[in-house]
Amino acid sequence: MAIINSIISLGASVMMPIIFFIVGLIFKMKPAKAFKAGMLVGVGFTGVSMVINLLLNALGPASKAMVARLGLHLTVTDVGWATASTIGWGSPIMPIAVIGFLVINAIMLVLNVTKTVDIDIFNFWIFLLLGAVIYAGTNNFWIAVIADWIIYAITLVVADLTQPIIQKQFPNKDLKGISFPHLTCVAWIPFGIAADWIIERIPGLNKINLQPEAVNKRLGTLGEPISFGAIIGVILGILAGYDVSKVVTLGINIAAAMYLLPIMVDVLVSGLVMVRDRVDAQLKEWFPKRKFFIGMDTALLIDDPSVLATGLLLLPFAIILAFVLPGNKVLPFADLASLMFLFALVAPFCKRNMFRMLIAGILIVTVVFYAGTSIAPEFTKAAVMSNIGSVKNFTAITNIVGSATTWVGWIFIKLAELVQGMF
Repeated sequence: MAIINSIISLGASVMMPIIFFIVGLIFKMKPAKAFKAGMLVGVGFTGVSMVINLLLNALGPASKAMVARLGLHLTVTDVGWATASTIGWGSPIMPIAVIGFLVINAIMLVLNVTKTVDIDIFNFWIFLLLGAVIYAGTNNFWIAVIADWIIYAITLVVADLTQPIIQKQFPNKDLKGISFPHLTCVAWIPFGIAADWIIERIPGLNKINLQPEAVNKRLGTLGEPISFGAIIGVILGILAGYDVSKVVTLGINIAAAMYLLPIMVDVLVSGLVMVRDRVDAQLKEWFPKRKFFIGMDTALLIDDPSVLATGLLLLPFAIILAFVLPGNKVLPFADLASLMFLFALVAPFCKRNMFRMLIAGILIVTVVFYAGTSIAPEFTKAAVMSNIGSVKNFTAITNIVGSATTWVGWIFIKLAELVQGMF
């Protein structure tokens, strides 16, 4: 376990170049080209991480200021995805679960049950977190592990099914042969489908078209991502009660993120495409009648203006919901700045219409708050079992952009506890 943890601690920016270099060599790329592809992926991930950190560092204080202005005093604190990932990787189930993920993916590929070759190993924490919470709730090692394996297998199948739609609805991205087995995002796809279906049948509302291209066409320069980011930043700064200098700074930082993120993603994708094309060609030679996808992180999608902008727009709504929802105990905090990830796979099913995405987002956050309130005792216990020392500073904890607070995660946690109760 110490060896695995030491590798994971390197982070995606180091892990992914190594993985892509090895994959390239396996599929007969020339070493020099495999090295270049891996380095481009690494540089891209580093750039994406830098821009996301810029965004999170700018939004974090603003989010906290908005929460403080509303005077929210709730007992379950959102500690963020970084702490949640540490809980997942530090869980006692981690070694067995990770080996199982790799074996399950291989078996499903051999049996043609999935087309997705999941190389997004860094994000295994998403499944491990859910398993850790199940283990905390049941005190049964094998129920937690088996539940984790089941949800992983289901996610691979869903990644296959959704890949063509995602590729079609992001026309400006080269997503051929790429799927997204990312449970935190996959779980919310039905909400995107439902919001789109309902609004399509409501006269008047079905005429509202806030696709980024339509907004840009109507507003011209003001509708471009850089301008839209600045406007949203200024609005959030005002809501946070900032003075003029801080409002302007926040606007510039968010505008910078909106402009730079697509550039960094393009660098990442350029390396990914080199390996993908070689893998695709070799697999067609080895398996002429089969089709394969490369499983990747949804970070490849959040640079889309519809995803990033709607995530920013949802932020004040999330804070208000935390205040007004009866029975909610979740204090949105660390993950408020990461809300855009919830839209990565919702966007294509809402045709990237930001109005429909926002409606879906309000429903999603409502479910997240109630799920987070419900599983807070198990989540807090999981943190203790993973030796997260900071948990003692809180009454209870959760995270709002993670697997345990999705509706899928909540159902698996409660079903596992029900199964344990039968023995």
